[in-house]
Amino acid sequence: MREILYDVIIIGGGPAGLSAAQYAARANLQTVVLDKSPSASALSYTGRIENYPGLLEPLPGKELLDRFRDQAIKFGAEYVETQVVGVNFDADIKEVLATERVYKGKTVIIATGSMGRKPDIPGEEKFLGKGVSYCATCDAAFFKGETVCIAGESDEAVKEVDVLTGFAKTVYVIAPSEKLNASAGSPPLNHPSVKLLAGYRIVNIQGNEIVASITIRNTETGEERGLDMAGVFLYLHGSRPVVNFLDAALPLSETSCVVTHRTMETSVPGVYAAGDVACGEVRQVVIASAYGCIAALSAEKFIRQRKRMKYDWGKS
Repeated sequence: MREILYDVIIIGGGPAGLSAAQYAARANLQTVVLDKSPSASALSYTGRIENYPGLLEPLPGKELLDRFRDQAIKFGAEYVETQVVGVNFDADIKEVLATERVYKGKTVIIATGSMGRKPDIPGEEKFLGKGVSYCATCDAAFFKGETVCIAGESDEAVKEVDVLTGFAKTVYVIAPSEKLNASAGSPPLNHPSVKLLAGYRIVNIQGNEIVASITIRNTETGEERGLDMAGVFLYLHGSRPVVNFLDAALPLSETSCVVTHRTMETSVPGVYAAGDVACGEVRQVVIASAYGCIAALSAEKFIRQRKRMKYDWGKS
């Protein structure tokens, strides 16, 4: 297969990433959006949005995000559902490492949002890479025939259950709410090796060199119980920038935000950041979209070596 050199690689499929994709693709730049899940954006969790310009009636956040995505694809952007696990920004041609291949591009826009979290479960940080993982697609094969669990209740978490059932003997799904955000009738949850524990949280991860067990707590009664466990896959959301895949490739602020200049450039030429991952003063969909637009215009200016940004693509 011929290797594609993209003009713009966008990491993240929220409003910032998809707005950037619209502007980049409409500028005839070969553009790809790498998104770990169509439902992973904070916008997709919003039950009702009515203050986005142009909306005459309230919409579920997921439906608005679907419109963003459809519009970007209509303009010619490629959309790939994949997990980004690393980057290499050392050369002029940037590399983005995903689970299934390496993407190469002239520019990269980071738009991964701020639903990340610091390791806060006792034992989580200690056993990261030793039984604790944030990516079933990456690590499921290491647990063939073992008992594992996945903590989370989003569509993204349920999709990863499907990956784990291809390898593990038993997969516990530990969801904090009694009612999953994802439908309990989802095919992965009906697999014979899956055991659903709704209304529980993981409160401890134990082991010696590797994970051996966990303690879970009932969110209503406070009752605790232990489970033998070889692998713990965490899909819990917080409010920190999602930057774990960068691994010191870019300077970050004290609060883990990607540091940018006024037009979304980072300290690495050809690399930009937009939306909540850059931690602006205001977190709103319209602001994230605007930052995505600026990042795309900056990338186009960089690629075509313009002195100024070009704004109107409807004119020749």
